[in-house]
Amino acid sequence: MMRSCRQRYFCSALLFLITTFMYCLFYGQIIPVRELTKNYEIPYEKVFAINTPESLGQTENAIQDTDDIIIFDSITENEKNLQQKLADDETASHQIEGNTRSQQSGLSNYVMTNEGNESETELQQKRLPNALIIGIRKGGTRALLDSLARHPSVRACSRELHFFDEQDNYKRGLEWYRNQMPKSLKNEITIEKTPAYYVTQDAPRLIYNMSPDVKLLVIVRDPTVRAISDYAQIFDKYQGKIRPFEEYVTKNGTVLKYSKIVQTGVYITHLKNWLKYFPLEQILFVNGEELIKNPVPELKLVEKFLGLKPFIDEKLFYFNETKGFPCLVPPTQTNGEPTKSGCLSKDKGRPHPHVNEDVVTLLRDYYKPLNEDFYRTVSRNFQWP
Repeated sequence: MMRSCRQRYFCSALLFLITTFMYCLFYGQIIPVRELTKNYEIPYEKVFAINTPESLGQTENAIQDTDDIIIFDSITENEKNLQQKLADDETASHQIEGNTRSQQSGLSNYVMTNEGNESETELQQKRLPNALIIGIRKGGTRALLDSLARHPSVRACSRELHFFDEQDNYKRGLEWYRNQMPKSLKNEITIEKTPAYYVTQDAPRLIYNMSPDVKLLVIVRDPTVRAISDYAQIFDKYQGKIRPFEEYVTKNGTVLKYSKIVQTGVYITHLKNWLKYFPLEQILFVNGEELIKNPVPELKLVEKFLGLKPFIDEKLFYFNETKGFPCLVPPTQTNGEPTKSGCLSKDKGRPHPHVNEDVVTLLRDYYKPLNEDFYRTVSRNFQWP
């Protein structure tokens, strides 16, 4: 009898193991990732942390002194989620300008391309994006999104969703994410932009799980200037009541390599993380400096990359004397509403605080070999100092 019980127990255990194996075999690829479960097995910091050489297994230049690991998110003692708040502030500042421009241009474009074919409206639905602007922070992502939103075949999500870099958003699921998108036709491009994706360690895997074929856009600019611009936004928000820029990027005459404001500009480190999941041909790097000074050639490259018919040209822009750079021509007045400005919000193009020239030189020397590695990898020389 004891032997019979042991046999039944063994058979039950074997059946359980076989059932579990078959379930994982057939459904393993579509089970929500572990971080979506009620009790997270992977800590937030591990899943959504910023890429560093250490996190990518490149520890030869790692800083061992934890005092040197300064994260830019904690620039003030009482603002743990400062980067998210700044992104929310940026989104809010564009809700009237950017959102209205996108909706107006989208509406006028839709009427232009589908007039007299009302049956096509039945095919409009909310779809997961087939293109993403994944970075880089302070690179010109808003300018790129607003410009692309003028194209008749592009439907742009007007706000940053932070779906693949914020755990609280990601656990809402892909259906929630899809429902945040504008309605589109099957042959149109649906696009969302969140600059934090590019530097988030697990974003490539999560995005790949959503769609291995999604096209990725990254706007890059001189990483030293980008870092100063990043600081300038914080400086402006807190009316200068923060430590000097130099203290966030250097210590004892050396660059703080693990400071988030510095690490964000190490484009090659982040790119190697994306190349684990996506081929280089699926990622387009846009020149942030040229996008501001001479936007049309860069935007034509984007059109070609996304497979869009040529539409964007010089007629879409005018030079704004106040801003000192080209702005979009205001969209056509729609439904009797007043015409909106085609320029970005007033916080764009803000003056930078003075930075010690020795610190600028230190940063440029630090980034130079990294930039050259990046140029070789993407086969484009951005000619940063």
